Amino acid sequence: MKLFKIPLLLTPQPEGGYTVTSPVLPELVTEGDTIEEVLDHVRDALDAVVEIYEDLGKRLPAGLGMDPKESPIWFEGLVARP
Repeated sequence: MKLFKIPLLLTPQPEGGYTVTSPVLPELVTEGDTIEEVLDHVRDALDAVVEIYEDLGKRLPAGLGMDPKESPIWFEGLVARP
């Protein structure tokens, strides 16, 4: 398993739901009706972006890949409560 630390921007849409983009990976764009759905879709979108970069022989921006065995990882997460 590979871990990636990626800044995400969740933008509420007037019709409902959210669009997600990343300032460091402009190719990463997805959406969802709820925050939980968006986070699930981000994983799929990231997989597609990584595949595109690999197919083009292009490197991902530095600092995105994380190895939890090398050092602690600082991250912020979204936690939804009812």
